[in-house]
Order: sequence, then structure tokens, then C-alpha cells
Amino acid sequence: MRFLLMIPAAIVLLLLAALVRTLMTPNKNSNYVAPCDDDRSMMLAHKLAEMVRCDTTSHKNSREWDQFAAFHKVLEEKFPLVHQRLERTVIDGNLLYYWKGGSREKPILLMSHQDVVPAEGEWAYPPFSGEITEGKVWGRGTSDTKASLMAFFQAAEELLAADYVPQCDVYLASSCTEEWGGDGAPKLVEELKRRGVELFLVCDEGGGIIAEPIGGIKGNYAMVGVFEKGKADVRLTARSNGGHSAAPPKHTPVERLAAFVTDIEKHRPFRRKFLPEVSAMFKRLAPYAPFGLKLVMGNLWLFGPLMKPILGTISAQAGAMLQTTIAFTMQSGSDAYNVLPQEATLGVNLRFIPHQGMEESLSILRRLADKHGLEMEVISANDYSQPVDIKGEAFTQVERVIGETFPGLAVSPYVMTGATDAYFYQEICESCIRFAPVIYGPEQMKGMHGLNENIQHNCLPGAVDFYKNLVQAQQRDSRDSN
Repeated sequence: MRFLLMIPAAIVLLLLAALVRTLMTPNKNSNYVAPCDDDRSMMLAHKLAEMVRCDTTSHKNSREWDQFAAFHKVLEEKFPLVHQRLERTVIDGNLLYYWKGGSREKPILLMSHQDVVPAEGEWAYPPFSGEITEGKVWGRGTSDTKASLMAFFQAAEELLAADYVPQCDVYLASSCTEEWGGDGAPKLVEELKRRGVELFLVCDEGGGIIAEPIGGIKGNYAMVGVFEKGKADVRLTARSNGGHSAAPPKHTPVERLAAFVTDIEKHRPFRRKFLPEVSAMFKRLAPYAPFGLKLVMGNLWLFGPLMKPILGTISAQAGAMLQTTIAFTMQSGSDAYNVLPQEATLGVNLRFIPHQGMEESLSILRRLADKHGLEMEVISANDYSQPVDIKGEAFTQVERVIGETFPGLAVSPYVMTGATDAYFYQEICESCIRFAPVIYGPEQMKGMHGLNENIQHNCLPGAVDFYKNLVQAQQRDSRDSN
């Protein structure tokens, strides 16, 4: 009681207001779990396994067309109606399918990439075996992203088998250079621009059905990516005359790089801010959280300033949604222990946030590099993507289809901290949504780009149904508007 008397009355009133507001907010549960559908899920698992067995590893600036040609043969075998009835265009291994609809208005594009990252290390099952066991399909690319690729091909296959004609034009797309940010998706976009196509909706990877998206919030949640951060690769170089390590001078190249890193670690140079999309995410997730989290997340108007500095320690993923991030990824110096380097380098990866985009973030980094006597070279850079309107028609449609396909599944907007091919489609689409309709638990999240990548095969039927419903949603919306 004495403690409460020491708090200014205004703060007490604000805390009471937040408390009352939280108590009045109903508690919710996101209770969707993938149903058991053994026959259908196993049929889909075998299709996915065949796709995984085709090694489609891609390497930067390498043109390995033979492996993708072999993968295309697998697609032709597994999805014959798609290849008989849709118009296919192949551009340097990248795929574009055109499914003519009843109208050219509001065309949609479903996409997921073919290529995968290298599979290194010791795996429980060989990375290109497509092993089906323990309720999962195992192998490189199962979750990133051949599961969603299989799912929308299968959705089209099933609709074509029923002689379904979509209300709008539908495109299926798949690049073979996504994993290294290559020119595959841009080539597909150029082809669509040549045809004069303006898309109503793009649905790519990025978000997904995530188990426990923030620590303490139990259950599965449809986290729908509405924009992605920009990115840059930067090389910092410190130079000197070198010399013998027995008599080191002050401020050697490695010391200057270390001082630069320490400066950034101690004095974080990038501002934290709750963007509207991030605030909406916390607001939507708050009713599903335990009381303490619910109190904080549901009242950012009061607790936001307290959360900004600590959110990153609670969840690195959530913290990255508030600011431009910087990661030190590569380093080089002398080739010998007793030789001072004439040149030492540091590789840096940045991810830009809208309130402090590419130009401002790089300018901050350059000032710090100058302060420590470092040369700075920007190897590559692109800014953040424009956010999708979370109250707009496209997002609302996707949200509704998720609700129809996955009963009991909560939906939330989500900020992509990584990069996707959807970025390139901004030129021809205002609503590039990043959502793969498969379940990513902790094991699946860990396996992406890591060891023992896998996907639970009981979530595959729901993924197929999501894409079928999304294609058919255009027809329902047209009837509703009439």
C-alpha cells in the first residue's frame, strides 16, 4: 500500500485503465490442429517425397539447368492435368503457368520456389531421400518450400479434375533462384509486365501456421506476412602497413574492426518503433496470451515504451520487427598468427525497417565506419517492401479463406524479417501476401536451412484445400458483390 502511495496518481489511473481494459477483453484460444486424414495425407506425402528426391540445390550465380529440367519432369508426372490444360512458360528454369478464367479482372498468382539451400552435416535421414516416417516427410526443401509448391499444384489438379473454371485468371509461378536472391522472379515479373498483367493478389511463402509465435502464447496461429524488411550486404575494411606481431602498434586493423563492433553492440544505433502492422499483431495476439502478457500486449499505448528495449531479449524475431537489424557474418585478417594484417575485413548484413529505411540506415553505418577509420563498400542493397493494407480487400479475403479452411485458427498480420521472391512482384501487385498454409512447429522452424528439415504430412491436405478455396474465393466474392 505504501508503494502505491508513492506512485503519482496519474500513473495509477493509467495502470487501472489498462487493468480494467484487460479484464474486459475475453480470453481466446487458437485451437486448430491438423486433422488425421491418413489416406489423403499419405497420397500427398508421396507426391512431396518425389519432389524432394529431385535435388534442386541452387548456388549463387550458377546456372544448373539440368537439375531443374529433371524437377520439371517430376511435376509433369505428378500433375498431368495442370500440364495438359494450363499454358506453361519456362524462362531459364523458372516456371509460369496461366489458367484462363472467366474474367481478366482481379487475377491472382500463387507462388513458391523450386530451389533449396545446400544440405550439409549429418542428417537423421539422407537429405534427398524423401523419407516418410514418424508422421513426417523428411528432406531438404520439404518445408522451404516444396510443400506449398506441391499444395497449389495439387489444388489446381483437383479443381481441373472437377472441370472447374476460375472466375478470374490464375497464375502459378516458381523461380529457381530464390535462395540466393537471383534473377528468376524478376524474369517472371518482366514476362507478366510484357503481357500487361496487373495482379490483384500474390500469395507467396513467408508467414505460415506457426506454433507458439511468441513465447507463452500457446497453439497454432496463421501469421500472414504483410511486408518484408529491406536488406544489404556490406563489407568493411581496415588497412595498415602490416608488420610483425612481436611489436604491435596501436589501432591495428583487427582492433579497429573490434572497436566498431563493440561500439554498435553497446550503443545500438537504430531506433525502435511499433509500426501499425506490428501493433496490430500484438493487439490480435493479446487475447490468446496469459494474463501478464495480455496486459502488456493489449495496452501498447501504455507499455510500448517499456517493451521497446526488452522485446528483443524475449524474442529475437519479435525484436527484429521494431528496428533495422545488423548482423556480423564474415571476417578475415592475417593468414599467420605472428603477422599483423595489412587488410582485415568484416562482412555485415542489415535488414531495414520502414521508419529507418535503406538510405538512413546505411548513412548511420557509414558515419560509424568513418569514426573507426574503416572503408565501407555496399555489395548489394534493396529497401523494404510496401506494406499490404491489413484492412484492404486482398488481406481480408485471405483472412476469410484461412478461417474457412482451418476452423478455430487465429489470424494475425506479421512482418517478414527475411526475404522472399514476392518482393519483386510489387511492380505489378499492391497486395503481395506472404503465407504458406502449412504448420511450422519448433522442429520445422529449426530444420529450415538447417539439419533434418521435415514437414508433418497431416498438414498437407489443409494446405491443398487452402489454395483451392483461395482460387474459388474470387467467384464467391463476385457473387456477393452482385
